[in-house]
Amino acid sequence: MALTLLRHASLSKEHQNRYNGWSNLEIDPLLFDYEKIESIKKQKFDTIYSSDLLRCQQTLNMIGITDYIADKRLREVRFTKEIEGLSFNEIEKLDSYKIEYTKNIDIWYNYICAETQEHFKSRIKAFLDELPKDKEILICSHGGTLRTMMSILGYTKDKIDYLENIRIENVIQ
Repeated sequence: MALTLLRHASLSKEHQNRYNGWSNLEIDPLLFDYEKIESIKKQKFDTIYSSDLLRCQQTLNMIGITDYIADKRLREVRFTKEIEGLSFNEIEKLDSYKIEYTKNIDIWYNYICAETQEHFKSRIKAFLDELPKDKEILICSHGGTLRTMMSILGYTKDKIDYLENIRIENVIQ
């Protein structure tokens, strides 16, 4: 199986650099960089999956892809209600914030997320385990989801930009 992982297109400037988790935000069509998706348009996929959130589905539609399977398991991690939609600068001003939280990735995760790391990883792994074998697959999702997916498959990447796509050949699970 070969996977092409695609992060959704840019959100409006007001929603960028925020913890947007499960917020159902729209992309900004004016910020859509068509050059970044030229390689996607040239490929043939047997199956295409998308997060069920609007920003991923709109991204596929902007590419001209309308036949895909929306799957809730491809959502970003779920942040707490207090954190959802905030920037880091806004989080620093919260009464609940302590600078010590940023010194340990596990403590930070537990502070900002309403979903445990184990649950987040297990829902993504469950999705991967159900993928058809010997297929060309495109997955449009969110930065954190795609990084976690890559980690499960034995790859690392610190940051995935809007509309960045990553191809992984010969995926074996």
